[in-house]
Amino acid sequence: MPESGAKPDPHRRQRRVLRAVATFEFCKGVFVVLMGVCALALVHKDLWLYAESLLVRLHINTDRRSAQLFLDFADSITDARLWAAARIAFAYAALRFTEAYGLWKGFTWAEWLALVAGALLLPMEVRELMRGITVFRCALFVGNAAVVLYMFYVIRANHRERQNAAKGTTG
Repeated sequence: MPESGAKPDPHRRQRRVLRAVATFEFCKGVFVVLMGVCALALVHKDLWLYAESLLVRLHINTDRRSAQLFLDFADSITDARLWAAARIAFAYAALRFTEAYGLWKGFTWAEWLALVAGALLLPMEVRELMRGITVFRCALFVGNAAVVLYMFYVIRANHRERQNAAKGTTG
C-alpha cells in the first residue's frame, strides 16, 4: 500500500507495456539466434538429403512439383550462403537484444529504435500478406503494427510531457 504522502507513478503502466514489448523483442532475438545456429549446423552437410528426409517425415510425396522445387532449393544452398545467413541472423539478433535492453531500462533511444525498426518491417509484412493470408502472417503484421503505433504514442506523449515541463520551468 502506498504511503499517504507518496504520489502514484503515472508512468507505471507505460513501463509495464514497454517491458512487455522488450520481452517480445528479446524472444524474437532468441528465435533468430536459434535460426543462425541451425544455419551453422548445416554447413558442410548435404542439404538435399536433409530436405528429402523432412519431406518423407511430413508424408509429402517427393514427386510433387512443390517438393521438387524445395529439393532444388536445398541443393542450391552453399556453405557461403549458410555462413551469410548466420551472420545476418546474429546481427539482427544483436539489434533485437539491444532494443530489448533499452526498452527494459526505459531509454528514449530504444523507443525510437523500436519505432523505426518496426516501421521498416511493415512494408515487407504487407507484401507477405499480399502473397497469401495466413494466421502467422496476420499475427506478425498485427503485432508489429501494434508495437509501432504504441512506440509512436509513447514518443509523442513523452515529448508533450517534456514540453509542458519546460513551459512550467520557464513560465
